[in-house]
Amino acid sequence: MPAPILSITGLDKTYASGFRALRNVNLEIRKGEIFALLGPNGAGKTTLISIVCGIVNATAGRVLVDGHDIAADYRAARSLIGLVPQELTTDAFETVWNTVTFSRGLFGKSASPAHVEKVLRDLSLWDKKDNQIRTLSGGMKRRLLIAKALSHEPQLLFLDEPTAGVDVTLREGMWQLVRALRETGVTIILTTHYIDEAEEMADRIGVINKGEIILVEDKVELMRKLGKKQLALQLAHPLDGIPGALAALPLELSSGGNELVYTYDAKDEHSGIAALLQALDASGVAFKDLRTSQSSLEDIFVSLVRESQQ
Repeated sequence: MPAPILSITGLDKTYASGFRALRNVNLEIRKGEIFALLGPNGAGKTTLISIVCGIVNATAGRVLVDGHDIAADYRAARSLIGLVPQELTTDAFETVWNTVTFSRGLFGKSASPAHVEKVLRDLSLWDKKDNQIRTLSGGMKRRLLIAKALSHEPQLLFLDEPTAGVDVTLREGMWQLVRALRETGVTIILTTHYIDEAEEMADRIGVINKGEIILVEDKVELMRKLGKKQLALQLAHPLDGIPGALAALPLELSSGGNELVYTYDAKDEHSGIAALLQALDASGVAFKDLRTSQSSLEDIFVSLVRESQQ
């Protein structure tokens, strides 16, 4: 198995106030993947990114970026990282072209008008290259932040809430862009509040809460393991309660006694539906319609965070 592009070991961060933002975080990110880090506000997502990017110092632990220690070999490690922050902070009176060119120079890279042009074209900003930043729309400013982060050809790109405050159409455009970046070999770590963003884009998902990583899992496997399926049966005649013969089954009455809901494990081949239908028939419970549904990543995330707080 290839060496991870990012390896985080025993990472801790306690601020001067005594607040412990990260607790023994261990995480490995594979080259070429899209990794989504989910967590509620204040969970430690931005602190974690800030430490990897050298903006905040860790209290304990070690971070390696493609084998380079972020503390002992800062310049080499940091040159491999691109960061797109949440805040739209740019020099309003500078031009798009100059801003991206300057960002490249900050990392000691030699001038490359061809690379800057490619980045701006890829981000649909080429026709705005001579515009002052203050004339750009919010969506364009966000794309400009990505252009700045890509100016020095990083291998690892952090997107901190990349679509916060961006409308649906722009979000989908951003998703396409992120996939295109991955195709060029860039590894992407994104933090997001939008569960559908992680569900749509990520290969693996990590969940952080109160500074601790509570789960890291392949997205498909996570959905398979923790997803619950429900079968809702619309009854021909309402029930006052669940018949005694059915009491042992995972059933709930809803819609004022007009619906029976059966919850089962999505990964279990033996769902017990056939036995359920036989038991309903034997109990004289008739139904006129049925539908199935499966829990979303959002349901899974909420239940995971709830469990970790207990």
